[in-house]
This record gives sequence, C-alpha cells and structure tokens, in this order.
Amino acid sequence: MTNVQQADNSSKGVFSGLVDWCVKRALSSIVTRGALTVTTASGRVMTFGDGTGQPVRVRFTDDRAEWVFLIDADGRLGELYMDGRFIVEQGTLYDFVAMILREAQNATHPLIARIIDDIRTRLRIFRHRNMPGRSKANVAHHYDLNGQLYELFLDPDRQYSCAYFEHAGQSLDDAQIAKKRHLAAKLLIEPKHRILDIGCGWGGLALHMAEHAPGGHVLGVTLSEEQHEYATRRVTEKAGGTPAKVEFALRDYRSLTGRFDRIVSVGMFEHVGLASYRTFFRKCAELLEDDGVMVLHTIGCSATPGFTTPWLDKYIFPGGYIPALSEIVPEIEAAGLAITDVEILRLHYAMTLEHWRERFMARWSEVAELYDERFCRMWEYYLSTAEAAFRYEDLVVFQIQISKRNDIIPLTRNYIADHEARNGSKIDVEGSVERKADNVLVG
Repeated sequence: MTNVQQADNSSKGVFSGLVDWCVKRALSSIVTRGALTVTTASGRVMTFGDGTGQPVRVRFTDDRAEWVFLIDADGRLGELYMDGRFIVEQGTLYDFVAMILREAQNATHPLIARIIDDIRTRLRIFRHRNMPGRSKANVAHHYDLNGQLYELFLDPDRQYSCAYFEHAGQSLDDAQIAKKRHLAAKLLIEPKHRILDIGCGWGGLALHMAEHAPGGHVLGVTLSEEQHEYATRRVTEKAGGTPAKVEFALRDYRSLTGRFDRIVSVGMFEHVGLASYRTFFRKCAELLEDDGVMVLHTIGCSATPGFTTPWLDKYIFPGGYIPALSEIVPEIEAAGLAITDVEILRLHYAMTLEHWRERFMARWSEVAELYDERFCRMWEYYLSTAEAAFRYEDLVVFQIQISKRNDIIPLTRNYIADHEARNGSKIDVEGSVERKADNVLVG
C-alpha cells in the first residue's frame, strides 16, 4: 500500500469516526425511551433508549448516508430508504419513524436543522403558487397513477381522505361511510338542492350527497383524468340511477360559474397552494347561494404555520401545503364568508393511515408488479411517516362549516347527531354491512 493510499484510508477513517460520533450525539439527545440499535457504515453498533418496547434495528450503508440523515432528515431520509442506503433490519420502518417523532416531541432539534426549517417556512409562500396548469400537473403526479394501486388499499368506495371513526374497533370501510354521513349532516342537504363537490376524487361523496337531495343536482369537479373517467363510469353503471342528477367534470374550480345551495370540498384544499387561498374562498363566495352552506374538510396544522417537507413535495404531493388555522380564517373573512362551526379530528387520520399502511404492506408484491420495489419503498415511507406525524406531531383534520348568514345553521349541534342516527342503517357502499341507528356514536 502506498503512502497516498494509507493517507486516503486514514482520512476516510477520521471522517467515518466523526460522522458516527455525530449520529450518536444526535440520537442520544432524542431517543430516551424504546430500544433502538443503529449500525453505522463503518460497522460500529450503537444502542439508544431504555430498552423497553419493540426493538428496532437500522443500518446505514455508507458514510454519506449518515451525514445526509444528520443534516436534512426531512428532505433526504426518504430517498435513503428508497435507494437502499438506509435499511430497517428489525421492526418496521413505521416503528423507527414513530419512535423518532414520539421522542422528538421533548427534544431540541439541532441548530442546523432549526435553521433549515426556518428558511423553508419563510419561503413557503413562494413555493405554492399553483396556477391552473401547474395544478393539473401536480394532481396528475399522484392521482393519475394506475387505478389498481388505489384498489389495493382503499375502501370499496375509494375514499382517499380521513375517515371518521365513531368508536374503537370500527372497520375502515364503515368509518369512511361514517365520514360521508357526518359531512352530509353538516351540509343540511334538502331536496332539489344544487350541490358542488370541489375535488370530487373517484365520486363516492358526490354519489352519497345525491341520495340526500332527491330532484336536485350534484356536480363533482376534479383535475385528475383517471378520477374523472372512473367517477363518470360509476354514474352510468349505477343500477336504478340516483335521486339527484349527478355529473362529473374535468374542471378547475376557478373556471366554474353559477350558484350552488351547498358546497363541499374534502382533501382538495391541501393542493390549492398558500398563495391561492384568497382566490379559493372568493370563488366559493361567488358560487355559494346567499342562504347556502359550505363544509371544508382539510388536513391542517394545530400549531404555528410550517412547511411541506421537500421529500413529500418532490415524490408524493408536489405543490401541496398543510395550513394552520390562522392561515385559513383570515381568507374566509376576507371573502365575506362566516365560519359557523369548526370540528377538529385529531387521531382519526392516524387510524385511517394505519389501515392503509397495513393493507398496502399486505399487497406489496402486487404493487411491485404494477411498478417496482423502489416505488413500494417510496409509498411505505409516505404512509409510515404520515401516520406517525398524525399520531405524534401537530397534524389534524379541520372540518370548517361556512355560510354567508348567521341564521342558516340550527342553534345547537344536535342536528348532526339526529341526521346520523336517521341514516345510520343506510347502505352506502355495495356489500357493506347494515348498521342499526341506535349503535351510532357521535365522536
């Protein structure tokens, strides 16, 4: 071995030792409970926590992977996992992420991480200007994937948003039916109403609303060509038709005209973009009748405003942003609208994501046939980190009821429970189990 080679190996050894020391120092300050074992690229084995709970063992394959993890875990850990440079050897990826997020609640993040987070928060307004063309491209990135993928882990109605769990042990399929019933109750739908569903997905909610508006009209709009085709097909294939006319359009909400008695939007507002909030609510105000009711169902942040993690923005939801309530309310007020009710669903999405993740993992080989192993790891990371974030961080779901007048909504919230009880035994999804009204609990 030459002197140059010896010097090169020596410098690599110093670098590996430094990186290992930084990993140990960083994780020691975070993980005080649990049983985490980390094997570094140099082969050094480190243990963290108090040894309780499910053991988790992970390994880095190279020094740079460790360094990237230290500098920007939010932006790069997902890529390391997708590329096989960060490997979970015992336990699951969810077990690791959940441990880190749970423990990080009581820890001070490293200075460099806090600086990066602050920069990303300050720049968020410039990253989320979703004009019509960009909005359609962003939607296509995620929602125009092979439809078979969503059939593998969603409920039969393809509800791809937070379910509403009325009681412990409720199945995902029934909790998604309960979500639609809960929204219908808040909308106070009546016969002959014109209803608009902004971001209608695969059409399940619009079809449910039609059941409550005999003689009315339901319009669902989406930017996803796959969703539009699927939803439209559902209308033509529905035996016996629907009590209200239902149609779906491949339209941007900004291009809509006319007036609607009811407006609902579920899981779409996260894609509007922070810079377009005023446009969104002003358009809703323009479309909503003077005695109309709107319900906005969106993921939200219960803390101060933050930012979308770069990994999620790049690989899963480009242009997406999760707002704080303080970012939504001023724009509703500026549009001349009034908030009549706010409900915060706290752990419902964590429970929803747990079901999705378990179903996805059980069908891994089928997803790999549709795409490949790297895609599977990408989606495992997405579902795992999202579930952990809703369970241990400040992510929630806001259901915001909006109107133009303060005399439209009943004086108390009893009308919600009354509606749910009356419709508790209604079969909303083909093949679902009939439920008795007196078993319905209101969360």
